[in-house]
Amino acid sequence: MRGRLLAAVGVAAMAMSVTARAETESLRDALAKTYEANPTIMAERAQLRSLDEDVAIARSAGRPQVNASADASQDVFSDNLPGNNERSLSVGADVSMPLYAGGRIRNSVRAADTRVEAGRADLRATEGDIFTEAVAAYMDVIRDRVIVQLNENQVRVLGTNLQATRDRFEVGDLTRTDVAQSEARLALAQSNLAIAEGQLEASEENFRRVIGDAPGELQPPPPLPPLPGTPDQATEVALANNADLASIAAQARASGFDVAAIRGERLPTLSAVSSTRYLNALGTNETSGGVPLGPNSTTSTGIGLSLRLPLYQGGAAGARVRRAQAFRSQLLEQSIAVERFVVSDSRAAYARYQAAQDAIESNEIAVAANQLALEGTRAEQTVGTRNVLDVLNAEQELLNSQVALVTARRDAYVAGFQLLNTMGQAEAEDLNFDGGALYDPTVHYDRYSRSWSDWDDGPAPWPVSTRTVPADSNSPVTDLRQSAIRPSD
Repeated sequence: MRGRLLAAVGVAAMAMSVTARAETESLRDALAKTYEANPTIMAERAQLRSLDEDVAIARSAGRPQVNASADASQDVFSDNLPGNNERSLSVGADVSMPLYAGGRIRNSVRAADTRVEAGRADLRATEGDIFTEAVAAYMDVIRDRVIVQLNENQVRVLGTNLQATRDRFEVGDLTRTDVAQSEARLALAQSNLAIAEGQLEASEENFRRVIGDAPGELQPPPPLPPLPGTPDQATEVALANNADLASIAAQARASGFDVAAIRGERLPTLSAVSSTRYLNALGTNETSGGVPLGPNSTTSTGIGLSLRLPLYQGGAAGARVRRAQAFRSQLLEQSIAVERFVVSDSRAAYARYQAAQDAIESNEIAVAANQLALEGTRAEQTVGTRNVLDVLNAEQELLNSQVALVTARRDAYVAGFQLLNTMGQAEAEDLNFDGGALYDPTVHYDRYSRSWSDWDDGPAPWPVSTRTVPADSNSPVTDLRQSAIRPSD
């Protein structure tokens, strides 16, 4: 299914008629905008980059550590005894290199690397969830625009009916009751239209929140790829590909490395050490007959080994191991909970999709039948076998079935996409974006995870998500953006 999810852009999946405008936007366009500038996705990418740096931090513990020091002193009080007005300058450097650390460094690096795997899975899961939210927002706007159009048409039809009823009342063909029924039904239709317009505005604002721009004219969505034929097949695919499962499994593995690293705190640490010292008395050495009794400066260099063997830590070492094991136990239990959720979600999405498909079929029959019934009721009214209320009821039944059909088509598409997301097949690489290369999380990892530099700070943070308010507004976000340091500063 990979690569086919949105490849057939422009092929209508639902027969939703909308008025053509100058510019249209496809579902692929909306998802591409979401991928490039959604703040939730951007934040998850930043979170993953922070996990990359944990690898560099863990590796740094196994590398040489170099420190320099300098001291200068001058006596400020003297009792006039010889040799007490002393000055000195001391400069030194120390180098240490761990040779054995009880496995702490190795296991810390493994834990950090495994958490990067979990972070990448979290990024995939976040992308899939946001794409699902974007699809729902896109379909909500299409649905609500059609519902508004249906209600507008209903208001027009009922307005015409009311005028015809009043005309017939004037000539004595109908009663005041018929006029009142037409007026009530028109008022109800106007109320429903106002509610539908409010819902449309809410859906358009939600579209703007998720995707970043206000919706223009939206094209019908492309067809979904073939979905599994049974719930068991959907569950099998989900268990193999779901990103949330991959994330929790990686976190559980990382916690196992954490336990091993903390156990290493009870083992010896062996390091190679070297130090160099330079001491200068700055001409204040004691003299005898004007001749210094000792050298004015000395230089010393030494190398050796340093062994640290913890014998007793007050019970802290055992407590840290137990705490790490408890955390690992928590993750193991959570992995089962995530597995249950994935199974439940895949089966529920499959059931919702099948139910919506059945609803589409039934509502299509209902729309056709109600159209025929309305035509028949109007014809029978002209010969006196039906009254005004019968016609009004028939018109309302037709509207209800049309709204139900539009809603069912929206529900079927969203449920189908949710099923794809649960199965791990609604990620960026599945959507065939044309806007450029996909975000590669390995670029930052490869550049910085093995860095030896203490001075490479990387680019300064700067938000890339699109805003929905003017940049010159009084929002606190504007202040943060204006005070942020750009990489070029």
